[in-house]
Amino acid sequence: MHTLLTNAPQVAAAFIRRGEVVAFPTETVFGVGADAFSEVAVRKIFAAKGRPADNPLIVHLADLDQLDRVAARVPEVAQRLIDAFFPGPLTLILPRHADVPRVVTGGLDTVGVRMPRHEVAEAFMRACGRPVAAPSANQSGRPSPTTWQAAYEDLEGRVACILQDDRTEAGLESTVVDCTGAAPLVLRPGAVSLERLQTVLPATRLADADAPDTARSPGTRYRHYAPRARVLLIDDPAEATPGQGSAYLGLHPPPELHAFRVHTLCQDVETYARELFHFFRRCDAAGIKAIYCEKVPPEGLGLALMDRLRRAAQG
Repeated sequence: MHTLLTNAPQVAAAFIRRGEVVAFPTETVFGVGADAFSEVAVRKIFAAKGRPADNPLIVHLADLDQLDRVAARVPEVAQRLIDAFFPGPLTLILPRHADVPRVVTGGLDTVGVRMPRHEVAEAFMRACGRPVAAPSANQSGRPSPTTWQAAYEDLEGRVACILQDDRTEAGLESTVVDCTGAAPLVLRPGAVSLERLQTVLPATRLADADAPDTARSPGTRYRHYAPRARVLLIDDPAEATPGQGSAYLGLHPPPELHAFRVHTLCQDVETYARELFHFFRRCDAAGIKAIYCEKVPPEGLGLALMDRLRRAAQG
């Protein structure tokens, strides 16, 4: 398959309307999407990514008028989060509308829904004229792509089109909140912090990592976000071992920073989060064997950053 590169949302959307698969930018990471109501088209996403069939997708909306086509109902807690955070990097787990194929939801009776806050993504989805089911635009298990070049590296020849745009703003995926229970439950930490959610709904809490509820969220059941190199999490930068096969990423410099073949110092946690997946891919390109990543406190955006770091370090 030839993969067309374009910066025109209308051109990319035409592929979606024809039942093809398109990679596109959002404010979090690049996604790879298909018509959410076409089982045949959605299955092409799983084939392109090598994604397990029981790993659910997120349905992306151009506007809230599309919500009733995707969700059977919108609980009050969900509506309050929609009012506060849509459009934005927040995914809500809602009861699935019967029209949404189960291939989208990994066989579940719930569906993840979000509305990106991104000018190009919005123009693309409006031109599609229908909700778009989309995970991140990478080979399954690899670091999520924050540039169109990274999406091309993983999916060239596997998808019909890649909609080009600048590097993504957040660098981490959306926060996923289950709104089907008595209180909102964060299944996957992300770009909207737990603390921000609690300013709207104080009862919001973080799900236990091994709770069965987390299966309703993408990115929680399999080794994920991982570069080819071994990822080593360290409390003190001095624990990092420099060398031509090593890389370092963190907030504070190790004793011999420039002895690492690849290295990046970040001025704050937000920058660290934005750099993470991009840095992992730089390390892959350089043939790095060991990546040392400084731990951060699990609060604010640091909670999501540590979630991604721990998943990358698994296995």
